Amino acid sequence: MSKSPIAKVLGGPTGHFPVEAEIVGYLANTWSVPTLLVAFAAGWVVILGATNLLVKRHNPTLGSDDKAAILWFVLSGTIHLFFEGYFSYNHTRMAGQQDFFGQLWKEYAWSDSRYLTSDPFVLCMETVTAALVSLGQIYGDILYYATSMFDHYYKGITYCRPEAYYFWGYYFFMNFIWIVIPGYLLYSSIKASGRAFQALDKQSKSAQGNGHAKKKN
Repeated sequence: MSKSPIAKVLGGPTGHFPVEAEIVGYLANTWSVPTLLVAFAAGWVVILGATNLLVKRHNPTLGSDDKAAILWFVLSGTIHLFFEGYFSYNHTRMAGQQDFFGQLWKEYAWSDSRYLTSDPFVLCMETVTAALVSLGQIYGDILYYATSMFDHYYKGITYCRPEAYYFWGYYFFMNFIWIVIPGYLLYSSIKASGRAFQALDKQSKSAQGNGHAKKKN
C-alpha cells in the first residue's frame, strides 16, 4: 500500500515518521518548546554553577582544562543516570508521559520516533551508556547513527520529521557532542598516559645509570 503525499509530509496519526510507526497512548506536550529548553538549560546552569563553586573552593589552583573535564563528567553523568535512566525505566509508556523529562523526550522524539516505540537498539544503547563514559559514549553514538542511516538508505525507513532543525539540531548536533567531547577527553587521557610512561622510562634509565656508576666506583 503506497503512502499518500500528505502522509509523506505530515507523518502518521501523531505526526511522527515513519508513517506506519505504532505509537500507543500518545499525548501531545503541554509545555512549549521554548519553555522546555529554557527550563532544561536553567537546570544545567544551577548544577554546573554549583559544581564550579565546589571545585574552586576545594582546589582553587586547578587548571582550566581539568576544571572543564570535571564539569563535563558531572554533566554527562547526570544526563546518563537521571535523564537516560528515566527513559530506560519508562520506555513502555513514554508516549503518554507528561512530566518534565517525559515531555523533553517526546520533543526529542520528533527527530527519532524510535524513542516512543520501545525500539530494542535505542533502549539497550541508552541503558548501557547510562553506566559508561568516553569510549562507551563514542561507541554508542556511532551505532546510533549507523542503525538510523542503515534503515534510511537501505530500508527506506525514516524516523525523523522532514523539518531540517529536527535532523540537524536534535538528531545530529545533540548526539555529535557526545562524540567530540569524549573523543577529546580520551585523546587527552592517552597523551597524559604516554607522558607518564615516558617519564617513568626516563626515571628507570636514570636509576639504572646511577647503579652502574656506583658499581664502577
